[in-house]
Amino acid sequence: MTRCLDVCNGDADGLCAVVQWRLEDTRPAELVTGLKREIALLARVVDVQAGDQVNVFDLSMLRNRADLLRLLGQGVHVRYFDHHATGGVPSHPGLEPHVDEASDACTSLLVDAHLGGAHRAWALVGAYGDNMASVADRLASGAGFEPGDCAALRRLGELINYNAYAEDERNVCIPPRLLYPLMARYADPRDMMAHEPIVEDIDGMRRSDLRQAAGAAVLWQGPTGSVRMLPDAPWSRRVLGCFANRLAGEAPDLAHAVLRPAGEGHVVSVRAPLVHPHGAHALCSRFGGAGRARAAGIDSLGTGDLARFIAAFAATRWSPG
Repeated sequence: MTRCLDVCNGDADGLCAVVQWRLEDTRPAELVTGLKREIALLARVVDVQAGDQVNVFDLSMLRNRADLLRLLGQGVHVRYFDHHATGGVPSHPGLEPHVDEASDACTSLLVDAHLGGAHRAWALVGAYGDNMASVADRLASGAGFEPGDCAALRRLGELINYNAYAEDERNVCIPPRLLYPLMARYADPRDMMAHEPIVEDIDGMRRSDLRQAAGAAVLWQGPTGSVRMLPDAPWSRRVLGCFANRLAGEAPDLAHAVLRPAGEGHVVSVRAPLVHPHGAHALCSRFGGAGRARAAGIDSLGTGDLARFIAAFAATRWSPG
């Protein structure tokens, strides 16, 4: 029997992209997802054969290239929606790419465009969760969404996105693989907010974590942005990206880097200025990280590279693209 698998990042953009797709294509599909920093998820796709379908949402092609080529070589048809740096899209008859690396693109919006806006409310949740409020606001306004609806969709997107950050499923409010089926029950995300208690559970945890993050130590502050350090704790592992997004929203003309200790080094989350959303991937890639123009990260910045990273961050010329 032909298998169909949906493989996605467990953040708001990835999960909302899959929800849109499955509201349109209701055939049974297996979900493969993980926490925010579990990027190389195509490695988990095994026991497939020629004719199977794999849909990929919001996963770096650069980080999954070897397994993508493996699947294509096995005769699997791969449909790939993403907005991260690709390092070049392979040319293969079995690959259907929908990739846009522009700073105003995200995976949920790529799926929305492909489906003709059929499930736009979920696309907006994904875009808001990916810290693309201005882009989402414009799309929502053009589609007739009221300001109150936009505020609710933004809140849900930010909560789903926050819920994906941790090093271990035991430290999140609910693992993304268990959150997705709750989301998929609803054609309209506003109904999810009205009927699923987990939304308020996530919100309570997020508020508590953000209160603690407000005391982050400032390692560097200058005219173009700041670098802050959180302690290593379960709450800081959850709130790292959410706190970076909060800082970006509060000071949209500045760049922000938030770090926390991890092993022999640091995990880093970088946000380009919202008014000049270009340069985050280029900066992080110099230190073994990756991402996209407006937001990127480094999974393991060596302690010896910390000063060099701060200097590079301070020297970065952020641009509109």
